[in-house]
Amino acid sequence: MYIKTLLAAAAAIALAAPPLAAAQGTAQDFPRKPIRIIVPYVAGGSTDLLARLVGQKLTEKWGQPVVVENRPGANGMVGTEFVAKAPPDGYTLGIASPGTHAANASLYKNVPYDTVRDFTPVTLAVNAPMLLVANPQLKVKSVRELIALAKAHPDSISYASGGSGSSQHLAMEQFMYMAGIKMVHVPYKGSSNSYTDLLGGRVSVEFDVLPTATPHTRSGKLLALATAADKPLPQMPDVPTVASAGVPGFTASSWYGFVGPAGMPKDILAKLNTEIVAALRQPSSVETLEKAGLQVVAGTPEQFAAHIRSEMDKAARIIAEAHIQPD
Repeated sequence: MYIKTLLAAAAAIALAAPPLAAAQGTAQDFPRKPIRIIVPYVAGGSTDLLARLVGQKLTEKWGQPVVVENRPGANGMVGTEFVAKAPPDGYTLGIASPGTHAANASLYKNVPYDTVRDFTPVTLAVNAPMLLVANPQLKVKSVRELIALAKAHPDSISYASGGSGSSQHLAMEQFMYMAGIKMVHVPYKGSSNSYTDLLGGRVSVEFDVLPTATPHTRSGKLLALATAADKPLPQMPDVPTVASAGVPGFTASSWYGFVGPAGMPKDILAKLNTEIVAALRQPSSVETLEKAGLQVVAGTPEQFAAHIRSEMDKAARIIAEAHIQPD
């Protein structure tokens, strides 16, 4: 009799409790509360611009706040780890970059997350062509002049980056390898933090994405030596490519996309992908991003997953060839 009573009570509790999927919500009623987009870098850069633009579009679409949080540190690992450990319910997303989802796996021994296993790729959002800039005090006006000066005085020119293994760092290491030169690396916590020293002449050159670099080239405080794209950019038709200006075959770019924690429900992933892609492809979004020097990509989760694996392989090769060590 006692056992029958326990079974009956258990059955009653089971009937009263909602199924797990219902408790977590479904794509039909998603989102029911604010969403967070974690940017693992300081405010003011391209990742921040992307997150805030998409966040605004999603807020307008869903009527739920989409809040952008900057959690910089450890070459993006602080914010990225936070995303990896968040509940996989679609309410916490992160911005993935070449540092967080390509280089870190090869650069650091104790990365607090698995780049592939611990995340759900949502979409590759944008590609970001890079620009090689120089402080006028260096007195070089072209890629060939920079290479000649670096060859004449090895390890005398300093270059900035957003941190060891960042897209800026890998681009310059690739450039030095292909040009046969050596310069001194000065890493910063995010490329936007490097500009005080770059503008002041304490470091001389840097590869960076257009949104961060071009305001200073337009003002004349920095010189645009070349783009790292495969052809001249519409925004800068008079600036040559690195490949045409002295290093044949050279290209380099950054990229940014959206990820969530591993194990996100497929229907919520599909809804997030659909809505983020739609937000990116809105004419106003394309215009804003292209003016900032970002090229909209916007694809499927499967395409982004393949891209991450390819970029991990590329970063591992550059890190090994250049013997890059953590900061």
